[in-house]
Amino acid sequence: MLDTATITTLARQLYDARKARTPLRHFSRQYPQMSIDDGYAIQRAWVALELADGRVIKGRKIGLTSRAMQQSSQIDEPDFAPLMDDMFFANGGDIPIQRFIAPRIEVELAFILGQPLKGPGVTLFDVLSATEWVTPAIEIIDARIEQFDRDTKAPRKVFDTISDFAANAGIVIGGRPAKPDGVDLRWVGAMLFKNGVIEETGLAAAVLNHPANGVAWLANKIAPYGEQLNAGEVILGGSFTRPATAQAGDTFHADYGALGAVSFRFI
Repeated sequence: MLDTATITTLARQLYDARKARTPLRHFSRQYPQMSIDDGYAIQRAWVALELADGRVIKGRKIGLTSRAMQQSSQIDEPDFAPLMDDMFFANGGDIPIQRFIAPRIEVELAFILGQPLKGPGVTLFDVLSATEWVTPAIEIIDARIEQFDRDTKAPRKVFDTISDFAANAGIVIGGRPAKPDGVDLRWVGAMLFKNGVIEETGLAAAVLNHPANGVAWLANKIAPYGEQLNAGEVILGGSFTRPATAQAGDTFHADYGALGAVSFRFI
């Protein structure tokens, strides 16, 4: 376990990197003894800095939900991080790409909770009962810690990603909100268009066999820390497409069929 002073220092580096949009070297390269618990400790210390600035937690994101991504990261469960209020962007709008370092785009479903969820023992059925709406969403992920080391080209480790807010940086919600019992969530599909060309397609079943499973996992995961998912929070259930790269001028449009679409442009 990293000592408190080191955790505080690394959290401040991430806080500064987000503001300055300057990527950091891998923490795991500097501290090879780093663990998943260290990653979450750094993340919590960074959140404290954001809260001290007046930021508000509006929800959570769940990442690494596909088996392929877990195997590549050498873990056997997802990861998670908070969604801060300044990470939300309007559907159909323009987003300044200068807000990010190396943005990429993922297609997801967002769960809007009508009731709190407190673990342990939260099930998929509890999630569906507590959810007011399910709505299409696009997550903008970013790399305050380099995805690949600038010299060795080695990929970052899961400890780095967890420290780095599980890579989350933005969210766009749109489409047609649906009641969770009004649609078979496993079979919700989406086509992600980049500049009018289909970049990725996927089904929500790719997220732990049912996207609500990730929300249940999260409620149970945070319970030992005395935390819960609260009514009104937005929970990003996990991506069911590979990330698409982005640059200034790119337009993204995610079509969810009967659930409508989410779109925006980077400027």
